[in-house]
Amino acid sequence: MASSACPHLDAISSVIPAKARQCDECVLVGSTWVHLRTCQKCGGTRCCDSSPMRHASKHAHSSGHPVAASAEPGERWLWCYKDELMAEY
Repeated sequence: MASSACPHLDAISSVIPAKARQCDECVLVGSTWVHLRTCQKCGGTRCCDSSPMRHASKHAHSSGHPVAASAEPGERWLWCYKDELMAEY
């Protein structure tokens, strides 16, 4: 994925796709989401920062898994929460 500005993005050699089109954590608590992001370390799919619960950011910061991929159809980008950088793939 060679971003050259972020070691976390550079470490991604293949993108883990979403297993389902839902936020794993919103489903558990009965919340809703706007957009979805898939963690590139554990493969869990969570909601974006525009969503009420912001599960993807919370997961990235609490787990130390810094990179998520957009799980939205037609979008092909990664986001590093630690360095706040994006890379297209």
